[in-house]
Amino acid sequence: MRVPGVRLATQFDRGGRRGRPIGLAITRKTVRSACFAAVLAMSVVQSSHAVDGLAFESGQEHRTDMWRVGAQWQWSQRWLQGGQWHLGGYWDLGLAQWEQSAPGTRNRLLELGLTPVFRLQANDLRGVYLEAGVGIHLLETTSLGNKRFSTAFQFGDHLGFGYRFGRRGEFDVGYRYQHLSNADIKLPNSGLDSNQIRLQYWFR
Repeated sequence: MRVPGVRLATQFDRGGRRGRPIGLAITRKTVRSACFAAVLAMSVVQSSHAVDGLAFESGQEHRTDMWRVGAQWQWSQRWLQGGQWHLGGYWDLGLAQWEQSAPGTRNRLLELGLTPVFRLQANDLRGVYLEAGVGIHLLETTSLGNKRFSTAFQFGDHLGFGYRFGRRGEFDVGYRYQHLSNADIKLPNSGLDSNQIRLQYWFR
């Protein structure tokens, strides 16, 4: 029995013969546990603060589609504040599914990520903004179709822009370009790149 990263590759029967693969069940359990731990950690950090926002994202790379749901917690700190603009940010916790239409041994995977996002925005939080973030991600498995990632742990960085509107700036529509890779910690490192459209609602 071999345990590469967070996957358990194969089980054996009582006679020592090679049995069915059980990696999917183990990795899903791992992702669920990691998701719970991340939510618990964020709850401790934010103490009594409730979730500030919820988001849905849809993205695409060549033959690869992505869907993500996420929760956000805004930072109270403002940097470089001027008469109209400031640099702020938020924590972004997301759970995504990636799916590849190309033939392969594995064409779906789940991904859990936590990213601190810095956003240049108006003081009243409405209007155009620019943002960037670098975070950590955990993949359910280390392959997707013809892509090989070698490690379940990945770094994720993105650049984006968008527009907030509504009386309180509660509606948020944005674009992101995101790159996931393990920074060549181990090869092969195919990485994932995608153009993403993001719809978000801010509760405060």
